[in-house]
Amino acid sequence: MSSERIIKKYPNRRLYDTEVSRYITLADVRTLVMDSARFRVVDAANDADITRAILLQIMLEDETGGEALFSANMLAQIIRFYGGTVQGVFARYLESSLDLFAQQQKKLSETWGDSPIDAVTRMTKRNMDLWSNLQDEFMRAAGIPVGSERPHDEDP
Repeated sequence: MSSERIIKKYPNRRLYDTEVSRYITLADVRTLVMDSARFRVVDAANDADITRAILLQIMLEDETGGEALFSANMLAQIIRFYGGTVQGVFARYLESSLDLFAQQQKKLSETWGDSPIDAVTRMTKRNMDLWSNLQDEFMRAAGIPVGSERPHDEDP
């Protein structure tokens, strides 16, 4: 298997995944993106790399299909950078920012585990244990027995 999966786009607008030898949809390409698979989309007629165009098409479908990621103001600001003297700088800044954000999300996910609720539950339990231990130490320092140190009351 090659390190980069090749997807061919034919004039009939169909996408053909050469790795699995079958036609795929944009939804399948989106799944490849979500799975962090390395791939390249090429025009079957001339082998031109059209990966960006396909990814933009997926983004357009996502933007129009549900809750939008980009506001109209944000998109207008991005468009203003095209052709300007800072276009390259902006592109590198945006890519670096997204890379950093993704790294932070990964670390946060590793720290939190599968669910943020589980992480909050673990933190709450840990905080309760720390608070309980602190109370026990305070009571001992005040000369008040705690836990198993307390005398048991006899039944009447």
